[in-house]
Parts: sequence; C-alpha cells; structure tokens
Amino acid sequence: MEMELDKISNLPGPIIDQILSHLSIREAVRTSLLSRKWRYKWATLPHIVFNYQCYSLSSPDETVDKNKLVNIVDHVLLLHNGPIYSFKLSHRDLQGISDIDRWILHLTRRSIKEFVLEIWKGQRYKMPSCLFSCQNLTHLELFNCLLKPPLTFKGFRSLKSLDLQHVTLAQDVFENLISSCPLLERLTLMNFDGFTHLNIDAQNLQFFDIGGVFNNISFENTFHLAVVSIGLYEKRQAHANFSNLLKFFAHLPHIQRLEVQSYFLKYLAIGFVPGKLPNPCFNLNYLSIRINFNDVDEVLTALCLLRSSPNLQELEVLGRPEEQTAEETVINFREDDQWSCHQLRLVKILGISGIKPELNFIKLLLSTSPVLEKMTVKPASNNGGWELLKDLLRFRRASVQAEIIYLDP
Repeated sequence: MEMELDKISNLPGPIIDQILSHLSIREAVRTSLLSRKWRYKWATLPHIVFNYQCYSLSSPDETVDKNKLVNIVDHVLLLHNGPIYSFKLSHRDLQGISDIDRWILHLTRRSIKEFVLEIWKGQRYKMPSCLFSCQNLTHLELFNCLLKPPLTFKGFRSLKSLDLQHVTLAQDVFENLISSCPLLERLTLMNFDGFTHLNIDAQNLQFFDIGGVFNNISFENTFHLAVVSIGLYEKRQAHANFSNLLKFFAHLPHIQRLEVQSYFLKYLAIGFVPGKLPNPCFNLNYLSIRINFNDVDEVLTALCLLRSSPNLQELEVLGRPEEQTAEETVINFREDDQWSCHQLRLVKILGISGIKPELNFIKLLLSTSPVLEKMTVKPASNNGGWELLKDLLRFRRASVQAEIIYLDP
C-alpha cells in the first residue's frame, strides 16, 4: 500500500495537473489527503466548476442549502492561489443570492476569461457592475439574469462567445453590447425580454442561434456569418411594402447552414417574395425549414430559398400540420427547366399529412434533383399512410439512385 502511495506521490507535476483537470472540484479537493505533494495542489486549478457533481442541496430548509453552497464556494476561492481562467456556477436548485456579487468581484481580479452563471430558480439575478470591467473575457454564458451595464461600459474587447438565455436587457443595452464586442464570433439568444428588435452588427460573427419572440431582425456587417438558426415562437401578422426575405439575406453572403424554425418562415414571407434572390447563396449546403404547406406565401418563400441555393446538399422540411385546414390551398409547383437541385443528396421531410401541396412539393424535389441519394419521409400520423406511400413510389425521379425511405410516425 505504501509503495502505491509513493508512486502517486512521485508523479510528475504535469501528470498531477492532468489528473486534477478531469476531476470535479469536490474530488480534486479530496486529493489533498493522498500525500504532502498533493496537498492543496488543486488550489492552482485554472478551471473551476460548481455543479451537481460538486454539491447536493437536499435539505428541506432552503437556508441550510444556501449556507452549504456559500461555504463551499467561499472555501475554494479563499484557498485558491493561482489564476482562474474559467469559472462555472450551475445547479438546478441555485437561486440568485447576494454572495454571487462577492464571488464575481473576486473573479474580476483573477484574470477570468470564461464565466458561466446559470440561475435555475427564482427571479432574474441582476449582474453586478464589476462583471462589465472584465476585459479578458472570451466566453460569457448567463441564464436567468438581468443585464444593466454601467454608463462607463465600452464593451468586452476580447469576447468571442456570448450565450444569453432567459435574460432581460433593454433595447439600447442589447444593441450596444453586440456592436461593442469587436471579436464576437458566436452569439446565442434564447427566451429573452426587454427588447424586440434584433439589430445584429458584428463584423466577426460566424455562428448565430436565436429562439424567442421578436418583431424584426436585421444584420449589418455580418459578412463572415456562416451558421444561422432562428426560431420565432409567436406568429407575426404584418404587412410590409418591403421584402423581409431580401432584407434578411442582404448581409449574409457566405451563409453555409440555415435553420428556419417555428414561425420564422412566416416572418420571411412578409412583403414581396421574389422567385429567386438577387444574390444566390452559393455557400449554403444545409437548409432546414418548418413550414405550413397551406400557406401560399410560406411555400413560395421556401421555393425561393431552394432556387437561390445552387450548391445545397442537404434539406430538412418539417411540416406544421396543426395549422392545416380542411380546405387545401392550390399552389402551382411548376417545374422550371432552368432550375434544378444539382447538388441535393439528402432530404428529410417530417410531420406531413399527405395533403396535395405537400405531395406536389415532394414531387418537385424528386423531379429536379439529379444526384439525390436518399429521401426520408415521416408523416405526422398514421392516417392515410398507405396512400402517401403509394404516391411517393409513383413519382418520377431525376436520380436513378434515389432511395425513398418511409418511416412510421
């Protein structure tokens, strides 16, 4: 036993650091019992995570749980004697407490680069002003927080990744925050309030993922943006003299992957819908859209996207059968000899019910995709499944190798 302990004690420093990096902070602290060499070795860990692996809040008395958490975090931060590059605090029972202000103030003096705070219970936690002085931050992730930067805030000059979920901030705060992070590459926004106009001005942005309720969205100086996923959670009934579709793609010349979720296709269909975008999306290779096939404008918008994506390789179409009415809309899916999906190889069509507009859309894809390899179709229910399958097998295919796979709902 002593021989084994000696082997552990005599491990090189880099090996010990590597071992500690794979342990939870709770397990890392316990390694102090192994030997004198290991004692407080954990206190130099540059990455600290407090989550469900580090502590369990099980007392029926919330005050007891709160004090337990505070004591653990205080103990670790008090004994830590090196730089802290990343810090994460997340637990399903965590609520906003004033002690977090004190911990954040401590971290601002420790060269913090990555900060993650997830408050799962209670009201929005107001971020202390000291956080906005962290100019070394490269990654910031907040859940259930209120952001109100001080008037002296000039942005995060080093920030590359920003993830905000269930957050509240004013319209001007949001716009200033995005535009004053010159190195921002990744932006995630989910379930936000306080602002409804998404004006995205970020010259280095490459990844954008959003889901929420908003009135409009526009991009500026986003010529490097390659991956976009947008979900609009509520319908927006509006009429416009301009084209939401043209406005949306004006500053996305290099988009490679696009996901149009929830009701965002309905938003894009507002205003004039051209047959094809003036500037094709030459780099777009993946497209996912959620669509109501009984909505003429949505279908025309989807066809415009297809015609404007000459190098599209993968397509996913998700129906919204809950919106379909008994009366089917007549839509002309005419085949255009000058247009085809030359590069389309994989197609998934999910959540359909077998109405005529859906079948005509599938028929058009099969007849205009000469290199199609596989089309997977999964209806929303079993009603009319056999008739749907017979229709699919009857359609002409431009690709001799195209395989149609029918999945039960």
